[in-house]
Amino acid sequence: MSSYLSEDEELVCPLCMEEIDLADRNFKPCACGYQICRFCWNHILEECNGLCPACRRPYSKETVEFTPIPQEELQEIKAKKRAKERERKEQEQNARKHLSNVRVVQKNLVYVIGIPAKLATEETLRQYEYFGKYGKITKVVINKKIHNTPQGTSTNISIYITYAKKEDATKAIIAVDGTLCEGRTIKASYGTTKYCTNYLKGQQCQNPNCMYLHEPGEEADSYSKEKDETLNQSKHNVQKELTSAKASFPYKEVSQKKINLW
Repeated sequence: MSSYLSEDEELVCPLCMEEIDLADRNFKPCACGYQICRFCWNHILEECNGLCPACRRPYSKETVEFTPIPQEELQEIKAKKRAKERERKEQEQNARKHLSNVRVVQKNLVYVIGIPAKLATEETLRQYEYFGKYGKITKVVINKKIHNTPQGTSTNISIYITYAKKEDATKAIIAVDGTLCEGRTIKASYGTTKYCTNYLKGQQCQNPNCMYLHEPGEEADSYSKEKDETLNQSKHNVQKELTSAKASFPYKEVSQKKINLW
């Protein structure tokens, strides 16, 4: 055990709240023992009143107490800290491995299929006449997949609309799901997403437009692709929530007759 510092200890400057560098752990600028980092000490000494924040004694370079940590011991402590950090990241990454097959229902994300190709533009979908009437939309993503068939080519369109508020997404789903648009039945439901691969690896995602999760989702809204019971439970929870929500939104009458809201 080091007589100066344990590798598990972290000393934070009480002024800037930054961790004090290992080499400066024994730097004490005042006889009262109040410890701050060298940056803050220099700032007070050169640009402020030059007084110790704790006892109000004048700082002086002559009265600084500083016992340097031997270089060999300093390198040993740094090596142990790096090893400990690697171990922490490995444990974190292993703990997240099972999340690679987990999908999470996003209550502010609306997944829509059945929209005609001529309406499948972000500008159109954001309009009040379409999805804009239900609340503030923060993002629209349109996926188009072309399939070759014996009769020719066909395009499948799926749309993801992200609302600023969960309740707005719920309103949109209740109002739109099952309606007709140019003779086609529109299907709307909550969207699901998966965890970002960078998050699973314990790394920082560099994509500001990444649509995947970077923090743990709600357990009740999560299900595993490999476990039917979690998938069925998730579907049950979503259906129960939508059924309950329908009673709270009187703007759409629930009936067996399909209506055209477009």
